[in-house]
Amino acid sequence: RGDSTKNIIIGNTALYGATSGEAFFRGVAGERFAVRLSGATAVVEGTGDHGCEYMTGGIVVVLGKTGRNFAAGMSGGIAYVLDEEGDFSQRCNLAMVELEPIPEEDRVAADAGANVELETHGKVAIDHVAGDDGATIKALVQRHLLFTGSERARRILENWFTYLPRFVKVMPLEYRRALGEMAQEQERRGEVAKAAEV
Repeated sequence: RGDSTKNIIIGNTALYGATSGEAFFRGVAGERFAVRLSGATAVVEGTGDHGCEYMTGGIVVVLGKTGRNFAAGMSGGIAYVLDEEGDFSQRCNLAMVELEPIPEEDRVAADAGANVELETHGKVAIDHVAGDDGATIKALVQRHLLFTGSERARRILENWFTYLPRFVKVMPLEYRRALGEMAQEQERRGEVAKAAEV
């Protein structure tokens, strides 16, 4: 009942250490949401203090306010936070992460994916190396709406180009470095394979 972004519906440490699967919460989580998350995907409409603490993998989308000390010790995975008031950086622990805007070019990709009927498709394909953040966020918000009937998700999708620039990507520095090294290694292997064919 009432505004789901103000209702705490799950307690502290929900999804502690989750390794796989998807979770969609039409409401706010307590403290230490997704602590030590290592592979699951989650959408929630707000969190208490210490969200995504020590996270090592997976994806979290927050469609509302977070508490203080978000991303403390976060070394992997990605979080997308809807920062409507522009003050999320004051509540995020920036010791191991950087906050990035969603790239402009992703808006086009996100719009292209708008007609995908998620009821007939499986899990959202996630490719951190490709960096298609807008499409990833949109697909997860669509699934959130599908499974929860969230009015918050509906409003975001109906006003997508207004909301998309308000999302902030929480990117662990170590994770970015590792992804960069993986991309370089794949490129090197591709060049070696091409040289072998010649």
